[in-house]
Amino acid sequence: MTIGINPPDVTRERVPDILRRTGAKALKIKLGSPLGREHDREHFSAAAEAAAPFGVSLRVDANGGWTPAEAREMDDWLADRGVEYVEQPLAEGREADLDELFGRTRLPIFLDESVRFADSVPRVAGRCHGVNLKIMKCGGVTEALRIVATARAHGLKTMIGCMSESSVAIAAGASIAALFDHVDLDSHLNLDPDPADGAPIADGVVLPAERPGHGSRLLA
Repeated sequence: MTIGINPPDVTRERVPDILRRTGAKALKIKLGSPLGREHDREHFSAAAEAAAPFGVSLRVDANGGWTPAEAREMDDWLADRGVEYVEQPLAEGREADLDELFGRTRLPIFLDESVRFADSVPRVAGRCHGVNLKIMKCGGVTEALRIVATARAHGLKTMIGCMSESSVAIAAGASIAALFDHVDLDSHLNLDPDPADGAPIADGVVLPAERPGHGSRLLA
């Protein structure tokens, strides 16, 4: 489950509710605040403190909000606090600047916005540890499979994420989730109502429903 950028007091209130409601195994904390790195640290600390009783792993998505110097600074700070990886530390279009980070950071770097289709992968290979694909970003399951195959061929880890999607797209992602090292499929849990079903969460894991195809169906 993901917690967006909020004032620390809002973060402290929302994180326990999210984790208690879903039983999620990991919390992804959005950083890269336009208010600066001090706000990032305050927001992260509030989220980590609120999540501590749940024993979840912590991950970070900077959403391209850092400079290379800020990314190096935040990498050390976050590594000391048990974070598993950092997603998209630099803005899309600044892939060449990743050369200043790759191999010099303590945390693995995953790229999201920098990777849209399979042909994006060779351009970032050697500049990151893994790629995050989204079915709504790449256009469907067929291209998602191409991205996975290309990433594996370049020795990269894989991750599947989501945008503001209903259970239709989440179920499609869940149906191929075994291909990925990390799975972040949670947006349908934020919809009220979700216009579809077919991506139930059980013990903190989103599963495809046991129906033909990817298992989702629109509700009447």
